[in-house]
Amino acid sequence: MASYRFGWSAFFLRLLAALFLVLVTYNPSGYSWVHWMEQSSNKLDPLLLMTAVMLIAGWAIFLRATARSLGFFGSLLVMALFGTIIWALVYYGWLSLNNASALSWVTLILIAVLLAIGISWSHIRRRISGQVDVDEPDGT
Repeated sequence: MASYRFGWSAFFLRLLAALFLVLVTYNPSGYSWVHWMEQSSNKLDPLLLMTAVMLIAGWAIFLRATARSLGFFGSLLVMALFGTIIWALVYYGWLSLNNASALSWVTLILIAVLLAIGISWSHIRRRISGQVDVDEPDGT
């Protein structure tokens, strides 16, 4: 069996994929699938619907992996951590609640980080603890 070592580069590739998924779906710049849908005169445009199906598939992969690896409690902990990060940014004046665009960007980036952690958690846990997560029995 080939040896695969999960490292920072593997995590950052997953993070880039999560960022792509989140920011293509919606971002405050006005260039996202949500904006494309809102501005489209033909809501049944095949290209619009095909990209919707692709985005749904991407979200399903990331959300399922996050739910299976982190679980409800783990996801709640990560969201609580990110909520306190946003609170700290506002509290120390690095982020203003009056700037909705900046707040949206920070929130979207943290959602992507949550998804990247979720899709990577089994690898991270194995590196930390030596325990391997197995979803399905081997058939014996």
